[in-house]
Amino acid sequence: MKRKKRTPGYFGRFGGAYVPETLMPALAEVERAFAAFQKDPLLQREFRELLKTYNGRPTPLYFARGLSAHLGGCRIYLKREDLNHTGAHKITNALGQAILAKYMGKTRLIAETGAGQHGVAVATAAALLGMKCDIYMGTIDMARQRPNVFRMDLLGTRVIPVDGGGKTLKDAVNEALRDWTATVRYTHYIFGSALGAHPFPTIVRTFQSVIGRETKKQLFAAEGRLPDFIVACVGGGSNAIGIFDAFLRDKTVKLVGVEAGGLGLNSGKHATRLSPTPNSRPGILHGSYSYVLQDRNGQIANTHSISAGLDYSGVGPQHSFLYKTGRVRYTYATDREAVEAFSLLCECEGIIPALESAHAVAYAVKEAPKRPRNDIMVINLSGRGDKDIFTVADYLGKKI
Repeated sequence: MKRKKRTPGYFGRFGGAYVPETLMPALAEVERAFAAFQKDPLLQREFRELLKTYNGRPTPLYFARGLSAHLGGCRIYLKREDLNHTGAHKITNALGQAILAKYMGKTRLIAETGAGQHGVAVATAAALLGMKCDIYMGTIDMARQRPNVFRMDLLGTRVIPVDGGGKTLKDAVNEALRDWTATVRYTHYIFGSALGAHPFPTIVRTFQSVIGRETKKQLFAAEGRLPDFIVACVGGGSNAIGIFDAFLRDKTVKLVGVEAGGLGLNSGKHATRLSPTPNSRPGILHGSYSYVLQDRNGQIANTHSISAGLDYSGVGPQHSFLYKTGRVRYTYATDREAVEAFSLLCECEGIIPALESAHAVAYAVKEAPKRPRNDIMVINLSGRGDKDIFTVADYLGKKI
């Protein structure tokens, strides 16, 4: 039987480039430049060297002995993306796209950010490469991610408050896209997650796929085999697709994406797009066709999560494809479950995780005790939680 030819920019029926006509030349320029970037040995060497000497790759794969013993059941490993420079996986993509921007002759970088980790990563790359940088951030996110706002300021980046709509990540993306439309001649927009119009989902996945390749190599060195489970949180989806990519063809490996359940699915205050909810259905948001939270009139719904990085109405198109094909199972953790997992990892391992990553840990808290002792579960610890201590303290009613 003939294999159906894949349409570039699509994952099944999801993806595409649904943007104003004025942005199509910019997307075409990025696509051409990225294709050249991948074939250029000098650019590839520069990127690999920065990943090693500046970014801190490869990040360790750590056997969480304390957490495994506390939960019982299977053996738990943590892929320590929190040990990247700037404290999350985001810097890997930011460095790659910043080099790409210089190659295209751009002098200015812009980005959106929710949790602030992508903003800090882009600001860091801009400082390193001597480029101007502006970051759009919702005012609600600015308030709950104060440390990262100040870090961006220290790095010489201007943080532009977004006070419209829900005042979170969705609204920051809207403003960044407006900026890029007007300034594309000298500006590159660094998407931070595996979403948006083609070619950005492919670009971000390509840069972040190093997470999965490292994990597979490291686990074979430690255990001599594939894992039984890979678990990652899913907002837009970059850290998850980054670790899943190397295992998609390994059918024995169960892949689990954990979304933000907020106050619970019945509350209406959550950010679950791929866990069954009545207001999530395919639609267009920020340039691609994917699953989107919508109200009954088709308007983009506001979301809620204690985690700013998961507080988004859409999801990357490849995740929608993996959900429809059944290759990845998507579930959720509530705010309460995430904070409990956050505290547990601190106490069991001396590791303070990002609230985003704590959602993935919350899955392990529920599922690991049910698994046989010889099973292996790998959690992608996508970032560290320094940025979240004020949010967690407020939630727990503690004063700092």
